[in-house]
Amino acid sequence: MTKGPSIRRRRLRVADYESLKSSMIEAYPDMDNAIWKPEQIEKLMRIFPDGQLCVTVDDKVVAAALAIIVDYDLYGDKHTYTQITGNYSFDTHDPSGDVLYGIDVFVHPDYRGLRLGRRLYDARKALCEKLNLRAIVAGGRIPNYSKYADKLSPRQYIDKVRHKELHDPTLSFQLSNDLHVVKVLTGYLPGDTSSKEFATLIEWKNIYYQERRKIAGRLDSVVRLGLVQWQMRHFEDLDAICEQIEFFVDAVSDYQSDFCLFPELFNTPLMAKFNHLNLADSIRELAKFTEPLRDRFIQFAISYNVNIITGSMPMMDGTQLKNVGFLCRRDGSWEMFEKLHITPNEVHAWGMVGGDNIRVFDTDSGKIGILICYDVEFPELARIMANDGMQILFVPFLTDTQNGYVRVRRCAQARAIENECFVAIAGSVGNLPKVENMDIQFAQSAVFTPSDFAFPTNAVKSEATPNSEMTLLVDVDLDLLKELHTYGSVRNLKDRRTDLYRLERLSKSSKGSKVARKTKKP
Repeated sequence: MTKGPSIRRRRLRVADYESLKSSMIEAYPDMDNAIWKPEQIEKLMRIFPDGQLCVTVDDKVVAAALAIIVDYDLYGDKHTYTQITGNYSFDTHDPSGDVLYGIDVFVHPDYRGLRLGRRLYDARKALCEKLNLRAIVAGGRIPNYSKYADKLSPRQYIDKVRHKELHDPTLSFQLSNDLHVVKVLTGYLPGDTSSKEFATLIEWKNIYYQERRKIAGRLDSVVRLGLVQWQMRHFEDLDAICEQIEFFVDAVSDYQSDFCLFPELFNTPLMAKFNHLNLADSIRELAKFTEPLRDRFIQFAISYNVNIITGSMPMMDGTQLKNVGFLCRRDGSWEMFEKLHITPNEVHAWGMVGGDNIRVFDTDSGKIGILICYDVEFPELARIMANDGMQILFVPFLTDTQNGYVRVRRCAQARAIENECFVAIAGSVGNLPKVENMDIQFAQSAVFTPSDFAFPTNAVKSEATPNSEMTLLVDVDLDLLKELHTYGSVRNLKDRRTDLYRLERLSKSSKGSKVARKTKKP
C-alpha cells in the first residue's frame, strides 16, 4: 500500500519558526516586510495560543493562520493594518473583545490546491463560535489587482472576482469560504504594490453569537414542544374539562416542555347541553365559557411553568362571532390570536367571521407564529410571519375527515420548507354523538422541519399515532435554523426575487392592533 503525505492541522509552536519562515518567504515573494520575526510569533503564541494555527505536511509547516481578539468598536471599519496590530506589537489583543481579527493566512505555493486554507478557516470559524465572538474580520489583499488597475477601479475588480469573471488568489479564496466584502480599504498595508495598497475589509458573522450581558430568560437553542392530541368526550361542566386540561399541562410540564399546544375548538363537548338550540345559538352559548377557560389557562401556565397555546375557542366580539385562542406565557402575560380565514361550513353553520391581525409573538423560547387550521393553507400568512423572524409555527386544527387532515398536513409541511422554520400541528380525535356539526374527528399531530441535511430525510421530526389520545414531546434546535438560513443547500428566504415580486402587509393587519398587543398579569 502506498502511503500518502501526512497532513495535520494544529496549534503553532515556537519550534516551528524556521519551517514557518521558509513557507512565508515562498508565499510572499514580493513582500519582504511580510515575514514575521521570531519574537512576534513568540508573543502571539504567548498572548493567544489558540489563535495561532498551522497545517503541516510530513511535519513541515506549509500553511498558517494568525489571529488576535480585538474590541472592534475601538477601531471601526476605517482602520489600517498598523493600527489594528498596534504597529505590529499585538498590544491591541483584548481577550474580552468581540471580534477575531485575522492578521495573516498563507499557504506555501507548492501546496496550494490541497484545500489547506479551507482547513484553517474552518478552524477559525470553530474558534470564533467556541469563544462566542461576534465575527471574524480581516483586511484582505487583492494581489492580482495590479494587473487590472489601469482598466478597473477596486470596486469593479472586486465585482468581477465575486462573479468569477476574474480570479484573485486571496479574494477568491475568501469568498469561497463564506466571507463577504464589507468595504474597500485604502492605504491598508504600505508596500503592498501588488494590491496597489488597496484591501478588502472582509467579514464572517458568527450566527451563534450571544450578547454577553446576562438576560433574564436567555434563549436556549433547544426548545421542547408538548403537543396534546385531545380526545373528544362528554364533560359535565367547566370544572370537568379543566381537570382534563390540567392533566395534560401537568404531563408535558413534567418533561420540562417549553410549550404546550392544544387543538382548535377542543372545548366543543361543552355544547352538548345546548344541543336543543340551533347551531348558531349553541356555539354562541359555548362562547360564554371562553374567558373563564382563558383565565384557567393563564393560571396553569404560571403554576406549571410552561407557555400554553390554548388551541381555539369561539368568542363574541360585539355582535360578531370569532374563532380565537390565547398565548398564555409562563410569566403570567397573555395575548390573543384570531382565525383569519373561515371555512364555508363555519360561515354557513355558525355565522363566524374572520379576524384581521397577522403577527409574530415573542416568548422566552423564541419567536413564534400561530395559525388556526384553515389559515395554514394560505402561504402568504406564514411568509409574512417568517419575514418578522418566526422560528416555530403552531397550528391548532380540527378536521373531521382524512382528506381535510391531509390538506392541513401537506400545507403545514410546505410552510416549514418554504419558510425555513419548524411547524407543530395538534388536533382532536374521537366522536361527539351529542354535539351537532362536531360528530367525528380525525387527527395525527406532528412536528415538521425544513428539508436539508441537518433534518430528518422525510422532514418529519415526530408524529403521533393517528386517532389516539396522547401527548407528543419533541425537541427542536433553533440553531439549526440559523445554520440553514446561512449555509443551506437551498435558501428559500434569501433567494427570493424581490426585484420581481414582493408580499405586502396591508394596514388593517398591522403589527400594532389593539387585540394583538393585549397583555395582562393575572
